[in-house]
Formats: sequence, C-alpha cells, structure tokens
Amino acid sequence: MPPLKAAIVQDARDGRVLMLAWMDAEAERLTRETGEAWFWSRSRQRLWKKGETSGNTLAVQEIREDCDDDALLLRVVPNGPACHTGSRSCFAPELWRTVVERVRDRPEGSYVASLAAAGVEQAAQKLGEEAVEAAISATARDGRLVEEAADVLFHLYVLLAVAGVDLDDVERELVSRRR
Repeated sequence: MPPLKAAIVQDARDGRVLMLAWMDAEAERLTRETGEAWFWSRSRQRLWKKGETSGNTLAVQEIREDCDDDALLLRVVPNGPACHTGSRSCFAPELWRTVVERVRDRPEGSYVASLAAAGVEQAAQKLGEEAVEAAISATARDGRLVEEAADVLFHLYVLLAVAGVDLDDVERELVSRRR
C-alpha cells in the first residue's frame, strides 16, 4: 500500500465536514490537475474518482496541507451527497444515514422501505399519527412520552428522506432562526 494522507473533505459553501478519505501521491496529483476529488481506496486497493459510479462528484475549490504535511483539507462543492448511504455527510447521525440508505435501497422486509414505497402521503400520515400519540402521552403524563417522542423523530426522518429533504437543510433552517 502506498503512503497515505488523511483527506478531510469540507463543503466550501458552509464549512460542513462531509467525509474523510485517503490520498496517495497520485490521488493528490490527479485532484490538483483535474479539480475533481480523487482518493485511494484502502478496501479496493486502487485509485478512485469520487462519483465514478454514483455521479456524486466533488469539485475541489482549495487544498490545504496541515503543518506536518500528513493530512489535507479539501474544500469542495459537492454534486450530490458525499456519503455512500445517500446522506449529505458521512458524519450525519447514524439513524439518519440508515433511514436514507433504506429509502434509497428499499431492502425487502424493511419498514422504512415499505413507507417509502407507499409515498410521501403515507409517510406524512404516519408522522401525524405518531405526533398525536406523543401529545396525548404528554398531557396524560402516562410515562410513555420518551417512547412516543422517539417514534415522532424516527417518522420525521423517514418523511424527510422520502420527500428528498436532507436533514442538513432542516438544521440550517433552525440555525437561521436563531439569529
């Protein structure tokens, strides 16, 4: 295996860390020459261009070396999600990444996949039902609010994924409201 540097990939528009990958000298050279992100795949033991199969490429705006020259920061403009799960970031919450992946892949027997197949309307209806159950639990003080709130958050994730809305967009909206 060639000597590798960690490559931290950051969205140049908002600073969100999208992924961590590895670069050898050839990947770094190709990235600098083409303006598209290239990496060394440790699992496949070969160079790969980000997006070569998914189409989710990374247009590199800037490359910064760290003080020891053993890591790189790639500031990029992504064309689609950076994570193989379909999430914008590999550092999104695990539940979000799992939901997005199941909406995308539709594995047989998956509850998320069945809601995705039923469409936005069904996912929205299920979220509404769970929200009502949480409100009833809160007012009844029946000790089930945590469980019902978990159902609400889970079904909200499903609805967002089925509707094609990334969790980052919701987080950005919440941040904008703080100001």
